[in-house]
Amino acid sequence: MGLNFIDLFAGIGGFRLGMEQAGHKCVGFCEIDKYARQAYKANFNTEGEWERHDITTVKDSEIRTLGESRQVDVICGGFPCQAFSVAGKRAGFDDTRGTLLFEITRFARILKPKYLFLENVKGLLNHDKGWTFETIINALDELGYDAEWQVFNSKNYIPQNRERVFIIGHLRGASTNQIFPFGRTSSQTLKQIIGGKQGNRVYDVSGVTCSLSSEGGGQGAKTGLYFVFQKTHGRTTTLNVNETGTLQSARTDKVPCVVPVLTPEREEKRQNGRRFKTNGEPMFTLTAQDRHGVYDGSRIRRLTPLECFRLQGFPDSHFQNARNIGLSDNQLYKQAGNGVTVPIVYDIAKRL
Repeated sequence: MGLNFIDLFAGIGGFRLGMEQAGHKCVGFCEIDKYARQAYKANFNTEGEWERHDITTVKDSEIRTLGESRQVDVICGGFPCQAFSVAGKRAGFDDTRGTLLFEITRFARILKPKYLFLENVKGLLNHDKGWTFETIINALDELGYDAEWQVFNSKNYIPQNRERVFIIGHLRGASTNQIFPFGRTSSQTLKQIIGGKQGNRVYDVSGVTCSLSSEGGGQGAKTGLYFVFQKTHGRTTTLNVNETGTLQSARTDKVPCVVPVLTPEREEKRQNGRRFKTNGEPMFTLTAQDRHGVYDGSRIRRLTPLECFRLQGFPDSHFQNARNIGLSDNQLYKQAGNGVTVPIVYDIAKRL
């Protein structure tokens, strides 16, 4: 039996999609960014649902009315992470974005759902030597919630290296099930074998990141394409042997590959000490600011917005619906970078 949930800091609906795939039902959502909200409403039927925009302006009386009009079993929220991310200034609760977590606890205090289902960057755990996370756990404890948490890496679900901590709050006395720990070891990579023509390609069986040709798509002169001298990443030797086992001929060919690249339009950029990854490694973590690309052995090009949506586990239809309402590439890149990885949400949600 599915649970009813509300989707706070909803973005483009990564939490919602994973929850709905697991059989749960959304009864309301809140998202301040108008472009993300447009994409959200283009992909989900929100008619008749509780809808708000700026969470800080939602009155306690409105939350009570929500609880009286519909059952809320789960509060979902990927609350803003910039205040805790190692990529930012890590101002924590001194940053107004950090205090938005307490909007979730305000909803929880009034609605008393069985579960809280939260997500943030891994850096939340060690921010301010752990005091920030202890403050969060203490706040949940005072509300009557026991908390468990686990760090998941998206690379075990899709080809993107993205570590995030997921927190489950259990309302005491509500007979909820323990969710963590559980693990997944299988991973998908960005590998593909490229032939000489557009139609002659063999992709990794996952089919997640089907790369466009270097000439396709992009934004005119701003595609981030430039020539890179040919590198030999490896060679493969084909041996022809007759029926008696005698070697007749041997041919050595270069092995083509696709390598994840951070910021293809800039030649000097480092993340985790590198700008390029090796063949078969997952993509760098998608963010709302950085631009990502792939290197096919001869040229670098940017990832397309569609590929960024795929790297968060969204179906192509979600991207196309957002594109059809006229959202720009810049907005689509930002939305993918700010999103939550859908298959992880689903894996957790089916255990609720």
